Amino acid sequence: MSPERITSKTNPYIRHVKKLLASRSYRYAQRQYVADGLKLLQEAVKWQAPIRAVLVQDGVDCPLPEDCMVVRVPESLMRDVSRMEAPQGVLTVCDMPDAGLEQIAPGCLILDGIQDPGNLGTMLRTADALGVQVVLSDGCADPYNEKTVRAAMGATFRMTVRQADRQTILAACEKNSVPLCVTALSQQAKDIRSLDLKRYATVIGSEGHGVCPQFLQAAQAEAIIPMSLHCESLNAAVAAAIVMWQMTR
Repeated sequence: MSPERITSKTNPYIRHVKKLLASRSYRYAQRQYVADGLKLLQEAVKWQAPIRAVLVQDGVDCPLPEDCMVVRVPESLMRDVSRMEAPQGVLTVCDMPDAGLEQIAPGCLILDGIQDPGNLGTMLRTADALGVQVVLSDGCADPYNEKTVRAAMGATFRMTVRQADRQTILAACEKNSVPLCVTALSQQAKDIRSLDLKRYATVIGSEGHGVCPQFLQAAQAEAIIPMSLHCESLNAAVAAAIVMWQMTR
């Protein structure tokens, strides 16, 4: 497909891409998201992501997929569109997969209220590496936020992240007879090393608020990561990595 050249900030397609980057509701209405950077374009091509369009800055040489829209833009326009401080000159627009929660399986990770896109992206990257299914509940950052996609380092193109409200997740656990385990700082919480997490759907909450009362009340088990007494908590992404490692043992 022959490249199109756009130079105006007011061009309708440029406005569309900027809105995809800025608005979560618009992304889901359009079922599209943007990956920012050359490495992510390469990963999208390698893993045959459903690429809709690629915006390329003048002078940037990169492998362009066939049968998708290619737009050449000047450096000034790329800087205006990209939300990175130092844009790499490539924006990839991809179609969003259907990610409803049809079923839930033992050994999956439920993220509850993880609001930081960087932390979420790191968790998805780790889950992809360890082959762990991830479900996002209420209050989580958008897995298709460009910061999340960047931190996931290509995992976005290789895995389907399910999203559902807490009640739907609990109903799916009950329907599929999957017991729930929550990470918690409580007297009854057991050392994570003593639990067979492959049997459970395990919930990790935000650093600030922990797991919500709804999941705590429904849990069949509570787990704690043993730490030095002078430490209060771990970064959520680090805690998730430890939990997922234990799941795969």
